[in-house]
Amino acid sequence: MTAGLEQWWSEGELVPLTVAAVPRVVFVRRVGSGPVMTLLHGFPSSSHDWAQVVPVLAAHHTLLIPDFLGFGASEKPADHDYSIHEQADLVAALWQQEAVASTQLVAHDYGASVAQELLARVADGALRTRISSLTLLNGGVYPELHRPEPIQKALLDPESGPRLSASLNAELMAAALTPTFAEHYDASADAAEMWKGVSRGDGQLNFHRLIRYITDRTAHRDRWVDAMETSDLPTTFIWGLRDPVAGAHIAERIAERMPDATLHALADVGHWPSLEAPQRVASLILATGGSD
Repeated sequence: MTAGLEQWWSEGELVPLTVAAVPRVVFVRRVGSGPVMTLLHGFPSSSHDWAQVVPVLAAHHTLLIPDFLGFGASEKPADHDYSIHEQADLVAALWQQEAVASTQLVAHDYGASVAQELLARVADGALRTRISSLTLLNGGVYPELHRPEPIQKALLDPESGPRLSASLNAELMAAALTPTFAEHYDASADAAEMWKGVSRGDGQLNFHRLIRYITDRTAHRDRWVDAMETSDLPTTFIWGLRDPVAGAHIAERIAERMPDATLHALADVGHWPSLEAPQRVASLILATGGSD
């Protein structure tokens, strides 16, 4: 049985971390045994996205699953300039605190951009922890192909963004999320759990700040795409093709630009593979290359 969000939180820990020289409190879920595997979640959700794949993965790996700053049960500072670089700092700080020498890295959506920045730091020789393999799930890894939903565009607007953040509720979030799942999938329970994570500590009030990851992607496009395309890591893409935001159109670019990578195209899955097809996703993640 998959852990609900309240149970997920109760089985995790609030960890003090210094992120970009500032003391923060970050939620981390640790489970399993074996070589370390780090799982990074997407926007606007939390580490709980991985709950359904955890039982399978934890039989083979020590899983390290954080909530990014501003998400889930982690600290949600107001009036803060959130960035992908800061979230990469958070992951690197967590690895150092946990004495992680090597890890497989699995990332979805927003987390995929964080993973790209971490790859760029590998190329710069600036990351102490070794990444042994990379698995990415639907995300805007080629920013020029990313197709943001209307609510994302509205949140990015300097005038409408703060007002929209202030007016968000469970119903609006469910309406915004539903089109990103495959048509046949009932996303109501997932949307309700995501809202619990978002609204904890009034986190929705920060949405117009958190959404700036989209402009981060554009600003750092060359750095992040180059790091991904030139990496010599075993790289796997698990991609829901029914995703209107980062689906088949990005999978086509991946196949064109990274022919040596493994691409698993899930024809009946939308933007949320770990929620829509957890057993398939867990099996595909376990098949990822790399050694620790």
